[in-house]
Amino acid sequence: MRVLVVEDTRSLAEVLVEGLRDQGMAVDTAHDGLEAAAKLDLNTYDVVVLDRDLPGIHGDTLCQMITQHDARVMVLMLTAAGSPGDRVSGLSLGADDYLAKPFHFPELVLRIRSLARRQPSARARTLRAAGIELDPQHRTVTRDGRHLDLSVKEFGVLQALLHASPAFLSAEDLLEQVWDEHADPFTNTVTVTISRLRRKLGDPPIITTTPSVGYRITGPPADNPAIDPT
Repeated sequence: MRVLVVEDTRSLAEVLVEGLRDQGMAVDTAHDGLEAAAKLDLNTYDVVVLDRDLPGIHGDTLCQMITQHDARVMVLMLTAAGSPGDRVSGLSLGADDYLAKPFHFPELVLRIRSLARRQPSARARTLRAAGIELDPQHRTVTRDGRHLDLSVKEFGVLQALLHASPAFLSAEDLLEQVWDEHADPFTNTVTVTISRLRRKLGDPPIITTTPSVGYRITGPPADNPAIDPT
């Protein structure tokens, strides 16, 4: 999941970014509306955590810009304006959720994950392929019933590959989806993470690498990711 935090108070922005990254999210930050608009033009985000009282472009205007031009991005307004009237006005601008400051961080995390699940393109809670079952909500992974202890980035890479299956994802795709804007495109971090993930997944190998193309999950056709009917 990729998140853009738009917050002009830099100390709060740093706390939010660090905390959300610890929860396995790829997080970028912007400190004013103009910077946020530029990053929204360049990158694809699942959720935008948006302060209202922003310099450059006001948060209300930015919210309208997002919701009018990109139906896929979910907007969570995070603001000190917390009266019922403020909440109504924020939601009427197109925001998908509204959380007043001060707030409890675990609640913010739950709201962000809930918004990501509500995306028009969001998949089912449980992804399955080649004996793997991955539950994004509870952040658990098993293969053939065996629990896998994955790092945050290993979990993110596996989730991205399952979402894309049977298509390939390039290293650049994985950097964008699992890391953030500060990831070095020339680093071997994707290769290293894939190697560690393969070891934890065990045999038979299910992550295929095609030079100059990328990575994908392979398995019997019936094992392709499926929607959990429950």
